[in-house]
Amino acid sequence: MKSTSLPFSAQPPSDTAPDRPAQADAASTDWRAVAAVFGAGLIAALQVGKTAIALPALRADLGLDLRAGGWLMAVFGLLGLFASVPAGALVARLGDRRLQVAGLAAMALGSALGSQADSLTALMATRVLEGAGFLLFAVAGASVLQRLSQARDRAVVFAIWSCYMPAGMALALATGAALDGWRGYWELNALLCAAAALALHWAVRAPSAQAARAAAARPWRAIAADAWAVAGARGPLLLALAFALYALQFYALLSFLPTLLMQRMQVDAAGAGLLSGAAIGANVLGNLAAGALLRRGTRRWRLIALASATMGLSAAAVFALPLPATVAYGLCVLFALAGGLLPASTIGGAAELERDPGRIAIAVGLLMQGSYLGQVIGPSLFGSVVQAAGWPAAAWPVGLAALGAVAAAVALRGAFAAEGGRG
Repeated sequence: MKSTSLPFSAQPPSDTAPDRPAQADAASTDWRAVAAVFGAGLIAALQVGKTAIALPALRADLGLDLRAGGWLMAVFGLLGLFASVPAGALVARLGDRRLQVAGLAAMALGSALGSQADSLTALMATRVLEGAGFLLFAVAGASVLQRLSQARDRAVVFAIWSCYMPAGMALALATGAALDGWRGYWELNALLCAAAALALHWAVRAPSAQAARAAAARPWRAIAADAWAVAGARGPLLLALAFALYALQFYALLSFLPTLLMQRMQVDAAGAGLLSGAAIGANVLGNLAAGALLRRGTRRWRLIALASATMGLSAAAVFALPLPATVAYGLCVLFALAGGLLPASTIGGAAELERDPGRIAIAVGLLMQGSYLGQVIGPSLFGSVVQAAGWPAAAWPVGLAALGAVAAAVALRGAFAAEGGRG
C-alpha cells in the first residue's frame, strides 16, 4: 500500500489510502449498537477505577504499601502509553467488533482471576490482562461507531461515546462506598464484563464479509506502514498533543481534588469523594454539549481551544488565588464541565481526519497514547511542584499546558476546514 508524505492537514479530511475506498455511510445510525457500545464502555471504565476505590481494602488484605498501590493503578496508563498504536493496527487487521468483544472477555477473565489473587505479583499480572483488554476495547470503539453511524449523527454519537470514561469513573466512586470486600467487587466486575461482551456481540453488526476478507488479506507490513503514516502525520499528532495536555491538566487536578477540598472546605474524606464525583459528572455534561454544538456547525478546533483556555484559567485561579472555598469548588466544576468539550471533539476529530476504516483505529490509538502520556505525567508533575513550592506554584504547569493545547487547536484549523460541509 502506498503512503503519502503530505501532512494530514494538507489533505482533505475525506482522503483515504489510494488502494481502498472510503467506507460508505451507514443507511441509518444503529442506535441500539451505540447504546451497547456505550454500556460496555461504562463497565470497562469500572475496571480502570476499581483499584483506586478498593485500595484501602487491598492494602489491608495483601499488605500493600502506597507505592505498590500506585503501580496497580498505573498499569493501564503504562500499557496505553506504549501499546495504543499497535492495538489500533491489530484492530485494523482483525476487525473492530471482534476485538471489542475479545477485550471485554480479557477484562472478565482478568477480574475473575484477580479475585483469587493472594499476592501483589499475582494481582499485577491480572491487571496487565485487564489493561490489555481495555486497550483493545477502547481503541476499537471509534471504528465501530464510525462504521455504524451516519455522518449527520456522528457528532452526537462520538459525544455519547466520549462520556463512558467520566461516567464510569463517577459510577465507580458512587458504588465504592458499598464495597463489602474487594474480592466480591472483582467477581461482580468479571460478571459485568462477560455480560457486556455477550450484549455487544448480539447488538453490534460485524463488518461485511467482503470488508473482513480484505482486512485479513492485507499483509502486516502494509498495516505497519499505515501505523507509521498516521503516527507521523501532522493532524493526528496535533490532536494527540491537545489530548495529552488536556489529560495532564484533568487527571492532575482531579487526582489532588479530594486533598484540596479537605484543606479548603474542611470536609471529611467521604464528603470530598462525593464532591469530586459531582465534578467528574460535570465532565459528562460537557461531552454531551460538545456533540450538540458540533452538530450545529461549531468548528471542532474552536471547541478544543475554548475547553483548553477555560480549563487553564479555572485551574490556575484555584491554585494561585486565595478564593473562598465554595468559589474554588465552583471553578473546579467549571474546569471539568469545560474540559468535557475536548474529548468529544478530539475523538470524533480523529475519525474525521482519517475516513479510511482501516486507519481510524490507528488514529484513535495515537490519540489515546497522548491521553495516557498526560495521565502518567500529570499527577507526578503536579505533586512534585506542590511539594516543592506549594499549591500556588501549580498554576504554572496548568497554565502552560493550556497555552500549548490552545496553540495545537489553532494549528488544526486547516485540518478541519471542510468539516462543516459534511454536517
